[in-house]
Amino acid sequence: MRRAIVVVGVASVSVAVYFLVTLAQVWSTGRDDSFATGARTVDAIVVLGAAQYDGRPSPQLQARLDHAMLLWKRAAAEFIVVTGGKQANDRFTEAQAGRAYLIANGVPDTAILVEPNGASTFASLAAVRRDLVAPVIDHVVLVSDPYHLLRARLVANELGFIVDVSATRSGVTQGTAALRRNVREALGIMVGRITGFRQLEAWLQ
Repeated sequence: MRRAIVVVGVASVSVAVYFLVTLAQVWSTGRDDSFATGARTVDAIVVLGAAQYDGRPSPQLQARLDHAMLLWKRAAAEFIVVTGGKQANDRFTEAQAGRAYLIANGVPDTAILVEPNGASTFASLAAVRRDLVAPVIDHVVLVSDPYHLLRARLVANELGFIVDVSATRSGVTQGTAALRRNVREALGIMVGRITGFRQLEAWLQ
């Protein structure tokens, strides 16, 4: 019995340490400004989808698009890839709303690539990897909210991308809501690192 208690105790401490380390990595990845402030270039800036309202980006999606435009204007990449599908009864996809917003703000249509079918981070990035073959996109910078970027980077790595990340700084998720998102992301990453994110995606469908 004593040995069983010790084993359970060690296992519990190990899981707790694993969670805290992962949570710290989620936090630090979302605050890494090295790409935004540096001079590196990539094949494409990939904007991960968020809600849209009848063709108009939500504040969260708009913040991601605005950040992508800042990177594009400093010549970080020739192309911006907008991603994201739509909910039932929606007229527009998140990618369509993103494309329209970018064009309205001066980004030429020829610089925008659209992936409108993904319903999750994994599905969107897998579709970018599979479908957007001209031009070849191997090295990307992912643009999303801070809490989202570690998981997105790990998913993209699993799919074979060379990955940089760059977080928005004006998203709508703040305070305790942001803390909850960080905790949820850490828990998902803990599982995904063990099973692989493709398998995690399959379980969640």
